[in-house]
Amino acid sequence: MEGSTVSNFIPVSFLSARVRVERRDDDTLVLRSPEELQPYARCLGEYLEQWAVERPQHIFLAQRQGDHWRSVTYAETLQRVQAIATALLQRNLSVHRPVAILSENSIEHALLALAALQIGVPVVPISASYSLMSRDFKKLRAVFSLITPGIVFAEDGQRYASALAALSEYAFELVTVRNPEALPRVATDFAELLAVTDAEAVNQAFAAITPDTIAKFLLTSGSTGEPKAVINTQRMLCASQQALRQAWPFLQEEPPVLVDWLPWNHTAGGNNNFGVALVNGGSLYLDEGKPTPDLIEKTVRNLREISPTLYYNVPRGYAALLPFLETDAQLRANFFARLKVLQFSGAALPAHVGEGLARVATAELGQCVYLTSGYGATETAPGVTLVHFPTTRAAAIGLPVPGVSLKLVPWPGSDKYELRVQGDNVTPGYWKREDLTAAAFDDEGFYRLGDAARFVDANDPAQGIEFAGRVAEDFKLTSGTWVQVGAWRTRAISALAPVAQDIVITGHDRDEIGFLIFPSLAGCCSLCPDLSTDASLSDVLCDKRVRDSVRKGLQALQAEGGGSSTYATRALLLEEPPQIDAGEITDKGYINQRAVLERRAQTVAQLYASNCAPTIITLNR
Repeated sequence: MEGSTVSNFIPVSFLSARVRVERRDDDTLVLRSPEELQPYARCLGEYLEQWAVERPQHIFLAQRQGDHWRSVTYAETLQRVQAIATALLQRNLSVHRPVAILSENSIEHALLALAALQIGVPVVPISASYSLMSRDFKKLRAVFSLITPGIVFAEDGQRYASALAALSEYAFELVTVRNPEALPRVATDFAELLAVTDAEAVNQAFAAITPDTIAKFLLTSGSTGEPKAVINTQRMLCASQQALRQAWPFLQEEPPVLVDWLPWNHTAGGNNNFGVALVNGGSLYLDEGKPTPDLIEKTVRNLREISPTLYYNVPRGYAALLPFLETDAQLRANFFARLKVLQFSGAALPAHVGEGLARVATAELGQCVYLTSGYGATETAPGVTLVHFPTTRAAAIGLPVPGVSLKLVPWPGSDKYELRVQGDNVTPGYWKREDLTAAAFDDEGFYRLGDAARFVDANDPAQGIEFAGRVAEDFKLTSGTWVQVGAWRTRAISALAPVAQDIVITGHDRDEIGFLIFPSLAGCCSLCPDLSTDASLSDVLCDKRVRDSVRKGLQALQAEGGGSSTYATRALLLEEPPQIDAGEITDKGYINQRAVLERRAQTVAQLYASNCAPTIITLNR
């Protein structure tokens, strides 16, 4: 989208690009929106009750069921939430006995979570990968020891049987929707929770909720792999949504429609995206697809049927969707029919993907759709910055949203700043970890985000900031030159397209930069279509055309100019995918650079060995 002009975009209501800058004597900056944060609800349940009255028959949630969509309206949702809340009240749940949810996004998942929120009981949505992809269930057991749930929801007993067997030492009531016979313990049928409604008791518990009531514990492991429970209060969730409504006024012009796969155990999917639908009286269609070769066509099918007004995805998701938008006229027409904004977050968007999205939008509409980004964290519920103004720079992450103070602390020897944040959307800390809580905040009470940013234009702060990587990921070569990993990793992925799905950058205390490449099998196969369909991954990665494509990418990066910190001299295609048990990847597909480098230290050593192995691809061989 770099070549587009603002006049080429469909009209959308945005908050104007303005920022107040406080400049301190030590060169620290504090950025704030001139727009004051307006009053927001006491708790999320107030929005549910509002729309159940104002839009009772409007679809709130819908989920694929064969060739049709199973849905619940706002009135139906509130009715079921009150029944489930009645059952939860009978079980004496609390912050010390919360509701844990093992399974993926579903209507039942949402109803149970909303019922807990309605009576002030925390919800703990746990990554399904801890149960379905893990081999040792170590993280899952650590989570249960930390949060001690009173109720655990696993929608399909057979699907979660192995994980639940590993939790035999913990006492909790298990709730399922189907296949309870496969479980190692007796389970309560979800339907039983809907049997009785005591509206008076539920309303009394609802009235006792305050903005500081804990709504959720969201789990994050950081670089250490040790699960931490981030406290999310009702204040955090509601303040974040109010800031978003002010930054994007179009959300209130018509009920938003989302088709979304992002998991609710993450702040992006569970707080932001789910919240956008709930708070603004919109509709959320649950997408069972994901940006993987075996699931992307499910997303495509859903988008052929449902036209979103706002579409969220991660960069990998847009990369997987783009080829279908380019070739499927029905999908393209339905996808762009009423779309106002494309939003990505979590990682930078490769240039070739952004350009492709602009191309297909223009082909369909004659204009571009705004491709915007934002920035936040599990600890900020999640909004910190947002692109809420016209921009043609896909790398920008915007300006602070209303109610947020963003401190920029100069990073020595560069144009980068360390980011810290303060506001109603910021967590009070980590559950049962006062040590981590104390370390997370500076002496002014700003939360240390651990990320870096730089201005899009140092002379014009209103153009916003752009992400400049994790503070802990940057490293020095032996020459003493800093390698800014976040600043050019995305550029490297684009240069190595279509081979590279993701890249880990190596070179700490070495003379040269190297790449560990997690390959895109589909991209590699596109370079050698004559290979047999039963060719192994090793056969594909060893194909000369694939290796030559990587080498050309390395040469292109070198040709762009700059010193040794701006290009790699060697690369290795990895056959083993990133491992979630080792903390190398999240279930949203984000790579933990540090975890990969630590786990694959021997592979890194091979990359730099003096007797270069044939599998190593270098600039000239």
